[in-house]
Amino acid sequence: MTDCLFCAMVAGDIPADVVHETERTFAFRDIAPQAPTHVLVIPKDHHATAGLLVGADPTLLAEVVAAAHAVAVQEGLATEDGPEPGYRLVANTGPAAGQTVHHVHLHVLGGRDLAWPPG
Repeated sequence: MTDCLFCAMVAGDIPADVVHETERTFAFRDIAPQAPTHVLVIPKDHHATAGLLVGADPTLLAEVVAAAHAVAVQEGLATEDGPEPGYRLVANTGPAAGQTVHHVHLHVLGGRDLAWPPG
C-alpha cells in the first residue's frame, strides 16, 4: 500500500528504530513512547485492522503476537516461558479506539508498573 506509513517503514522508505524482524513481522520503537519500553509490532503485509487480519490470515496474527512476546523477552519484560516481570499488549482497532495508522499493530508496553484501566 503506497500511502501507509508502516508499509513505507517495512520497505525502508522511512527510517525506523527496528528492534526485531522475522520473515513476516517487523517491530520498531514508537516515536512517542508511553512507557520506558514502547515497541510496535506489525505484519509486513498490509492489513488495516486486527479483524481483517484474522479473517485473511489467522496464522499471521499468531506470528505478530509471537513476535510481540519475543520483543518483550528481548527487552527484559518477560522470560521465554513466562510473563515476569510483565508487559502489556494493546491493539487499537478503528478510529473510535484511537487507531491512527490503519495498518494493524500491537503496542508492547512495559518497563514500569502500568495502571488499569489505561487512560
